[in-house]
Amino acid sequence: MFSSLYTALPASAAGLLDIWELALARDPAYAATRYASTADQEQINQAKAQLLPHLQGNAQAGTTDRRRASTLKQHGHSNMNQWNLTLSQVIVDLQAYSLYERSKHLAAVAVLNEEQARQQLMIRVAQTYFNVLTAQDTLRSLYAQRQAVTHQLQASEASFELGGTSITDAYEAKARLDLVNSSIVAAESHLQVQQQALEALIAEPAPVLNGLSTNNLPTPEPAQPETWATQASQSNLSVLKAELNWLSTQAALDAAKNEHAPTLSLQARTGSSNQQGVYQDSRSPRALDSSIGLELNIPLYSGGAISSRVREQTARLQQQNFEKEDAKRNAITAARQYFTDVNMGLLQVRALQAAERSSQASLDANELAYEVGVRINIDVLNAQQQLYETQRALSKARYDTLLNSLRLKEAAGTLNDEDLQALDALLDQPQPAA
Repeated sequence: MFSSLYTALPASAAGLLDIWELALARDPAYAATRYASTADQEQINQAKAQLLPHLQGNAQAGTTDRRRASTLKQHGHSNMNQWNLTLSQVIVDLQAYSLYERSKHLAAVAVLNEEQARQQLMIRVAQTYFNVLTAQDTLRSLYAQRQAVTHQLQASEASFELGGTSITDAYEAKARLDLVNSSIVAAESHLQVQQQALEALIAEPAPVLNGLSTNNLPTPEPAQPETWATQASQSNLSVLKAELNWLSTQAALDAAKNEHAPTLSLQARTGSSNQQGVYQDSRSPRALDSSIGLELNIPLYSGGAISSRVREQTARLQQQNFEKEDAKRNAITAARQYFTDVNMGLLQVRALQAAERSSQASLDANELAYEVGVRINIDVLNAQQQLYETQRALSKARYDTLLNSLRLKEAAGTLNDEDLQALDALLDQPQPAA
């Protein structure tokens, strides 16, 4: 149904950019924000219209029937019809000028809302994509662990039958196998949940995804955390929105103050009236009355409403000032946090890579020692457990680091399609569902 309307998935495995293009076309939350932004742009035209000429036409027709109160006999009858056109043009209206400036700030906020929704969709796409890959890697690791434990169980049973070991070794392997099977059930359910989340994002069945084919993850550029913090304080979208909201409130305050100011407008009128009736022929020429002049309106007193609105907008301006400062601090904190998370993630990935190599060497040594009778069964099982847990931790650490790199750029206000393209270039190995 969707393939005829939107971008379709490729026949081969789908990459991060493929999922992004589908989500961009189909995500309802982002679509709603785009239409909201389009609607908010009309505020400029509506405010500008108050400064442009207004033309109004009016037509009226009526009849009058006068009768005596005592006899109800007709005493007089007359018909009337008239029309007029009125043209008005604002010359000086300080409040309308201020509201026009405010509308431009609010429209700019709407544009930033749309861009922020776009960046948040990028994060959601990447997070959903990596959640599926993490769940698949976890399930593959558990399948491999189950195969290894099953092999160890068979070896323990064979050794027991030959009298080489006690039945305890078989029981230990069987208990470990049961635990792995329980973890597999939970992992299969978790994978299904993550695939359903992906399906909800792209509105079609979850495809085969490309997986990460390298452990050489990119480092943050520039490498100085304060550079990212400075960038975030200036370009973070929440900071920019707070600044525009402050400017719009300042314009609203100016508009409230300008309600006290006189307004000057040009008024031009023309019209005609006839007392002979709508359908009766008039023997006298119809009069055409026209006038043009300037109209000065001076507000004197409105019950204190104007002063109240000035106090309201003054308080709201202070509110926006503190919200602007809060947004700046939050942006700086987020940039520093994600910069740290990315760098710590890179260190963790390298440490887990070393741990994986060491765990594999430990498992190989324990299996060999078990065969010659130096090690016991539980040593091999523990070495297997350590290896596969390390592999699962490594998989999660890699995807978390990539996701935090996107969040770092979102905090700095620089996240764009090129960042997704850079990550997609690292995802070139199909990863079918386990």
